[in-house]
Amino acid sequence: MSAKQEIVKGKIRKKGLIREYIEAALIAVVLALFIRTFVVQAFKIPSGSMEPTLLVGDHILVNKFIYGVKLPYLQKTIIPVSKPKREDVIVFIYPVDKSKDFIKRVIGLPGEKIEIIGKKIYINGKPYSDPHGYYTDPHRSRKNRFGPVVVPPNHLFVMGDNRDHSYDSRYWGFVPMKSVKGKAFIIYWSWPHWKRMFHIIR
Repeated sequence: MSAKQEIVKGKIRKKGLIREYIEAALIAVVLALFIRTFVVQAFKIPSGSMEPTLLVGDHILVNKFIYGVKLPYLQKTIIPVSKPKREDVIVFIYPVDKSKDFIKRVIGLPGEKIEIIGKKIYINGKPYSDPHGYYTDPHRSRKNRFGPVVVPPNHLFVMGDNRDHSYDSRYWGFVPMKSVKGKAFIIYWSWPHWKRMFHIIR
């Protein structure tokens, strides 16, 4: 084989390698977009409204598949899987400003009557044990009164665990089911609270 043929062969081999790298990169991008859109997505906690469950600086993963497969941007469920349950920590599109995502805990389900008197939550007239409620201001909590309100069909009533410092359904209303992006399930990174890494969110 002549030197010229060797050079040509080398160029073809190089082009083949470049093409393989490009194809591999494109497949990786498509897979990443698919996973982010339909399976799992990362979020960072920006405020203290979910303390002590979630702290500022926690980086979490959200299961987007658990409530069904949705069409991107349209928020239309094409393959239903399950519905949010009470005490699920969910990420959703903020109803007042759709460019923002919020994270709160589900308290009230469709059709339920919600009333809050002081530190006690009542669901359909019965006291709710509220195992995740955290209160830091005794004076504010004592004066707190909300409702009663009935959660509309296909909507949720949500609250932050940091009850005295959470901007939630008590102030801006209910979350449409179609706006729910997924359920938070693990803290994969946290700084400076590094001991919280891989902590399961309950």
